[in-house]
Amino acid sequence: MALYLKYRPQSFADVVGQDHIVTTLEQSIERGRISHAYLLCGTRGTGKTSVARILAKTILLRGMDDEVIRMQSTKGIEEGSFVDLIEIDAASNRRIDDIRELIEKINFSPAVSKAKVYIIDEVHMLTKEAFNALLKTLEEPPEYAYFILATTELHKVPETIQSRCQRFLFKRVKDDDIIRRLQYIVDQERIVIDREALRAIAHSALGSFRDGISLLDQLRSLEKIGIDDVTDRIGKTSTLFIDDIVAALLNRDPEKIKDVIAHIEESNVPIDLIASDLLTLVRSHLHEAIVKKEELSDYLHMTDVLLLAMKNIRLSPLPALILESALISLCMETEKKEESHRKSPVSHGLKLKAPTPEADAPKATEVAPEADALPKSALVEAEDLTVQNVLRHWQDLLKEVTPASVRMSLKDGTVSGANGELLELSFPSSFHRDRVAETHASRTIEEILLKIFKKPVHLKCILDKDSRPAVAGPETDLVEAAAEVFGTL
Repeated sequence: MALYLKYRPQSFADVVGQDHIVTTLEQSIERGRISHAYLLCGTRGTGKTSVARILAKTILLRGMDDEVIRMQSTKGIEEGSFVDLIEIDAASNRRIDDIRELIEKINFSPAVSKAKVYIIDEVHMLTKEAFNALLKTLEEPPEYAYFILATTELHKVPETIQSRCQRFLFKRVKDDDIIRRLQYIVDQERIVIDREALRAIAHSALGSFRDGISLLDQLRSLEKIGIDDVTDRIGKTSTLFIDDIVAALLNRDPEKIKDVIAHIEESNVPIDLIASDLLTLVRSHLHEAIVKKEELSDYLHMTDVLLLAMKNIRLSPLPALILESALISLCMETEKKEESHRKSPVSHGLKLKAPTPEADAPKATEVAPEADALPKSALVEAEDLTVQNVLRHWQDLLKEVTPASVRMSLKDGTVSGANGELLELSFPSSFHRDRVAETHASRTIEEILLKIFKKPVHLKCILDKDSRPAVAGPETDLVEAAAEVFGTL
């Protein structure tokens, strides 16, 4: 017997990863509040049919006191031969005539149990006419009749049908839950398998218990299952390519992007899975940035590029080309931005080091020479605080500003005024203005300005929605943003 059939859950206690549904159903049964129609929806392999059969078994065995009859009925229900349990595959019985036949038979009372249960799998496949025929029965079912509908495409089920049912949404199963279930099966079947291989099987299942158990079933004939045995059958997992893609983005290497995509094609890893994993990675760092109140524009730009790529991947006859183009475009955008920075006079500011007391103070045994006696090359002249001078040193200022979130906000600022000891910066958004104007951030910037201009400089941040960040400095560097997104890998 196939493993996924042998280890199909037979009670609510065996169901893994759907606690929110199991708890609700158990409490409803315990209190005697069973609905006449249920709609179970979710992706494949998440346990919809298993839960439907467990629920049906619970309904059919209610009030069955004779122990012998109860045991025989339980066996018949689990084997699918119980007369009062009718399972219908809507994919092959989708016509109105099939539903009319069902409705005619529903008028016959139960033969063994006190109830009759109809499980209609893939209910979204029914025709419009079949749905209309089913609707009347759902509205006014016989007292003993119960319907359990299951679907992977809820949006195709008419609202009129949904409104007559108690709806339960099955979540995609987490990898850790799949691993625990696979480990249980491995222990029962005495299969020798590496932990890495078990994790690879769970990841390749994409949230489906059935897919994971089926792959394990395929491999169990081996003496010992290793990670190589798994990758030989499913290809490399997407996570093995993510590091290469990230490195290529950080190094602005289109040639490397091309090679990685070629390897992905050879390994038969779905291109949409690669794009999905990249999006998941960017999303996790976007959430971190939101919590830390950091600049979000670069994360959002990457998200837009990858989302558009995913949309086109599903429609394109060459999905690998779509992802390849999207990643190369990110590399090319970075190169153009860096080239514009190099050409800008703002990017060629002089780097001045703060004088150290030991270097500038005269030694006790020496007599400090007169200023007029020093050569002109030894004199350190303090520059005036002007807009032009601030722009000239802008790159040096940015390099020393920490943390990165303040530096990103400062890049959006425009030098709108400089006079005496007051430097005025304009920002197009209050978010960036407040970030730079925060006490710790402004003091850090003022200390750097002190090193550059050799005199105290006070910072004033104002809001001006018409200001243009490019006047004050280069646009946000995509490479730097990518480094912040992927830097934790």
